[in-house]
Amino acid sequence: MKVDVHAVNFTVDRKLVDFIQERMSKLEKYYDRVVSSDVFLKVERTSDKENKMVEIKINVPGDDFLVKKQCKTFEEAVELSAESLERLLVKRKEKIRAHI
Repeated sequence: MKVDVHAVNFTVDRKLVDFIQERMSKLEKYYDRVVSSDVFLKVERTSDKENKMVEIKINVPGDDFLVKKQCKTFEEAVELSAESLERLLVKRKEKIRAHI
């Protein structure tokens, strides 16, 4: 799966990109037809501590899934987003199996 990481208005360090790549590659065991994913990292300009925003868009044949999470750290937000995507992909896989 191709993973594109986009950092909005800041530069992202290599360690975070590697973490995202590794976490996103684990999604393939839930649904192997994932074509690509775009990960958008944003820092909200608020006084709130939970100002790290992660949007993950996954492309699968015939559908796109979009998950947004806001947390204290990018790692936590990526982890929560990936868990949500795992549930979505499992649901999609079961739906396709039901039609066969």
